[in-house]
Amino acid sequence: MKRKILLILLSPAFFFSCMTLPKNVVYFQNLEESQQNLRMINDLKEYEPIIKKFDELLITVSAPVLDQVKVAQFNLPMTSYLSPGEETMVQQSISVQTYTVDHDGAINYPVIGQITLAGLSKSQAIERIKTLVSGYIDDPVVTIKIMSFKVTVLGEVQKPGTISVSQEKLSILDAIGAANDLTIYGNRKNVLLIRENNDGKLDFIRFDLTKSDLFTSPYYYLQQNDKIIVEPNKTRQLESKYGVADGYKFSIYSMVFSAISIVASTTIAIISLRK
Repeated sequence: MKRKILLILLSPAFFFSCMTLPKNVVYFQNLEESQQNLRMINDLKEYEPIIKKFDELLITVSAPVLDQVKVAQFNLPMTSYLSPGEETMVQQSISVQTYTVDHDGAINYPVIGQITLAGLSKSQAIERIKTLVSGYIDDPVVTIKIMSFKVTVLGEVQKPGTISVSQEKLSILDAIGAANDLTIYGNRKNVLLIRENNDGKLDFIRFDLTKSDLFTSPYYYLQQNDKIIVEPNKTRQLESKYGVADGYKFSIYSMVFSAISIVASTTIAIISLRK
């Protein structure tokens, strides 16, 4: 009877020791279960960056029937400059000029003047500029590129820092990949995303990277200036609180206890079967 009671008491430790580590570090563990729903949602899912205050925009206007004089007035000229130590015109570097979205959410556009773009998607901004330019050019073609698109990844990742993005489409997984993945100490169940809206308010969104719900989130694709914070897991927190040595000892003790529990549970199970 005592052996059976001991077996019951030690069995949870056995299962806990076997299952805790994978559940803490493996990404998207329920992916197969929700794969059909994910496929249906992703077919309807679209993404487009939203223009924000203080963005740097490269705006280009062209026309099928090219009128150099009319088109040129809507395009900022290329600028050239000498790099430090350079003296000749041959060594000059060419740079494009951009429009800065001001604190009111507008840009000062040639000929037209103030155009409010903050809060618009990129396609909406293109249509707004195209409509205004159409009064001067027939069938204008407008392109916009957000030159200041960047996100920041901090915390328990291999390479924290700011990531500059050229394609204007970056997912949370892309950002984590650019940071060389989470460390073994990163809490994959509670990753924080901080996003500032045009009204100055902050959104705080948390993700569980061990579940596939991330793929259906409207925050799966990042906006410019988003911040991702990966908090430390309990082991890292113990190391910080008691010192690396004590935290390390705690981890070792936990591993030893788990090993002993497994051996004890297995031994008792075998003895019980023989009885």
